[in-house]
Amino acid sequence: MAEEGSVGIVETKQFTFAEPPHEMTLECGRTLGPITLAYETYGELNEARDNAILVVHALSGDAHAAGYHHARDKQPGWWDIMIGPGKGFDTRKYFLICSNIIGGCKGSTGPSSIDPCTGRPYGLSFPMVTVRDWVDTQKALIDHLGIKRLLGVVGGSTGGMQVLQWVVSYPDMVRLAIPIATTSKLSAQAIAFNEVGRLAIQSDPNWREGDYYGKAVPRRGLSIARMIGHITYLSDRSMHQKFGRRLQDKSAYGYDFRTDFQVESYLKYKGDHFVNRFDANSYLYITKAMDYFDLTQAYGGLDKAFAECKTRFLVISFSSDWLFPTYQSKEIVSALRRVPADAIFTEIQTDYGHDAFLLESQQLSSLITNFLGHGWKQ
Repeated sequence: MAEEGSVGIVETKQFTFAEPPHEMTLECGRTLGPITLAYETYGELNEARDNAILVVHALSGDAHAAGYHHARDKQPGWWDIMIGPGKGFDTRKYFLICSNIIGGCKGSTGPSSIDPCTGRPYGLSFPMVTVRDWVDTQKALIDHLGIKRLLGVVGGSTGGMQVLQWVVSYPDMVRLAIPIATTSKLSAQAIAFNEVGRLAIQSDPNWREGDYYGKAVPRRGLSIARMIGHITYLSDRSMHQKFGRRLQDKSAYGYDFRTDFQVESYLKYKGDHFVNRFDANSYLYITKAMDYFDLTQAYGGLDKAFAECKTRFLVISFSSDWLFPTYQSKEIVSALRRVPADAIFTEIQTDYGHDAFLLESQQLSSLITNFLGHGWKQ
């Protein structure tokens, strides 16, 4: 538990705001309140309050980005390889903040939360939320913590979308931005995968139009949705290296519809494990928010979106990422340089696919350490 580089035992905190009659107006036009955000912090905020970095998570992430919740906890936070003493985000220097997005199911207000007007879980009565709404709630948390300007905002995948939205919505509040393996607008292919996942959930008879709380949950539908999504996070080469065509617990084909191959068993495990920690309705809401994300349409082009940008960027992509391929990161960088804004771009060569930002700690740590060090001095 106290291994070198760990932030150790951490506590998930809660911040509640937008209490009626001061509800928050969402991008869809509806209001929401009260709103609770679950969040964690690592390191110490310095006296000048200029060393704070906001970490924003991907689709299935949460506020628990590093450390452990108790002494017997065997599973560290989702980005523990990057956050801690001596790591890429060195908690001896920086104050890290990570909050769970609204619409999620890990402590922040979402469809499984109790609607104060009915006393029952929101279900599908929960309003549609967007990436911009996520950022606006994070801004409320940052204000609550007494931080006037963030040293940086960092995130991969859906988190990277939030990084981009932060510098667009609050151009004076972010000194350094690190969007990783992300895009300025979701592609038709990515929207298609999200829709198939949502249909898998909605086709499960236990879904009941989202009204399954206190009853049997749509396990099968959510499991299939996660299996579909997980395939997109890997690459052809990584799957070949990890599984090939190796059989699972047998020496010959079974010539039936039970599991033959190791890759089949792996995906079923991933799907079953996901069901135990995530809410099906949250999966619907979060993937839909991703689908709606399009800075080019919202602001009339990327150049216009970044027109007020005062932030220095480190944009990172991965060579084998076919969900958010490198050309999408290059589009972001090109627009930033036309503004012009200070933007560094790096494509990391890796076989890990989209999930590389959770795995490529050595290269990421080196890039981020140098970028933060130089950016803080300027």
